[in-house]
Amino acid sequence: MILGIPKRTLLIFVALVAVIVLYAVTGGELSSEAEGSNGDGGCSMTVDADVLNVRSGPSTGDAVVGTLEQDAETDATTEVRDGFRKLADGEWAAEDFLEPVDGASC
Repeated sequence: MILGIPKRTLLIFVALVAVIVLYAVTGGELSSEAEGSNGDGGCSMTVDADVLNVRSGPSTGDAVVGTLEQDAETDATTEVRDGFRKLADGEWAAEDFLEPVDGASC
């Protein structure tokens, strides 16, 4: 006992206070991922084409599920397959038309 409080109770209280302080300091983001990341080691990219098709898979044979305009910024992962970069689940775009945003590590 410390100050009349059982050690286990004191440790739980200290851990809870640490979590609350960490939550407040990080603005509510308790992730260890880098800012701008989507959890897959992602990064931010800029579109370097007039219009870039976003496809359901990493192939020109996969369905177009959306488009991105020139100079648009989008989050992406570090996964590249057959010349296509994975943007999100079910979203791929041609790597040749994507440039990392300044300061991005992808």
